[in-house]
Amino acid sequence: MSLEVLDREPPAPGSALEIAPGVLWVRMPLPLALDHVNLWILRDEEKKRYALLDTGMDTGPTRDAWSTLIEGPLAGERAVAVIVSHLHPDHVGLAHWLCDRLGVPLRMTLAEYLGACLIQGRSPPADAATLGRFYTRHGATERELASFEGRARFYIRAVPRLPASLRRIEAGKVIPLGLDWQVGTGAGHSPEHAFFHCPETSVLISGDLLLPTISSNVSVFTLEPEGDPLGDFLAALARFLAFGDDTLVLPAHGRPFRGARTRVGELFAHHEERLARLLAALSGSFATASDMVPVLFERELSDHERAFAFGETLAHLHRLWQAGFLERREDPERITFGGRRTGPDEIRHAARRAVGIAAGIVPDQE
Repeated sequence: MSLEVLDREPPAPGSALEIAPGVLWVRMPLPLALDHVNLWILRDEEKKRYALLDTGMDTGPTRDAWSTLIEGPLAGERAVAVIVSHLHPDHVGLAHWLCDRLGVPLRMTLAEYLGACLIQGRSPPADAATLGRFYTRHGATERELASFEGRARFYIRAVPRLPASLRRIEAGKVIPLGLDWQVGTGAGHSPEHAFFHCPETSVLISGDLLLPTISSNVSVFTLEPEGDPLGDFLAALARFLAFGDDTLVLPAHGRPFRGARTRVGELFAHHEERLARLLAALSGSFATASDMVPVLFERELSDHERAFAFGETLAHLHRLWQAGFLERREDPERITFGGRRTGPDEIRHAARRAVGIAAGIVPDQE
């Protein structure tokens, strides 16, 4: 089927729209080019209780909008938890304030919580010195290094503190809240991103893992300097192939939609095309990740976008390296990637296999 995006106007900040049984749709503004985030309220109407799913950034407008909801449509109902899908500022930024205000626990996967603590505290390997050494070896310019430092400082502003403890959520477990919400997890965009599926109503809250119009950023970080986050992300996407075309997907950005399998196929094709671009550019030559950023990002980038673009480029290079289609050369000052000269047909085949092997849809020894 083709992608079917719901023709529903998003709710204004401070209001909520029932989008599915037991689910209210909330939208908060973001001070970024991606100017909004979708948040969700899971309600148990019979017992008059609710949980918030994701929080928005810690900004004045977001606090005001949540206050309007808590004192208005949610008045008279009992909050039981703040659930957070993953560690990024637009999802966890206001968790501390909401948990304190409502007197409820934070519920989050352990890897996401610990990752947030690491970044928020600038603890090694998320400190400035480690970041600088790592990205310098990948050819980062002074401007690119400044963008990484700016991104780190932005995180602290948007997530000024975190709840001191949590109640862990795990893949395979169920959160009962009127309806039963099954927890799944996927890596790549973040370490242990949670998503939530209600089989009874065929609703999937996908967070940033499955979006209707864009592909989430996937970057290599200093915690796993030789990691394969794109491979992890493709494997996470493959999990959504199990959901039928009638499943209503509630994403973190954009509008709700149906057609999860169609969208997964589009994202596989998107990353395959980007891998092919890098293979073509590195055919018979070697270069750093910094050298390859313009191959994937041809337009002029803002300083904020530059850090995401660098990390994304490195993630695609690592996928090709881990799949055996590029060589990685390392010396004390530089890390470069490259390969033998190859033709267009071989490049297309290699890019397809690099995606398929990670997603588990191509035999490893094809």
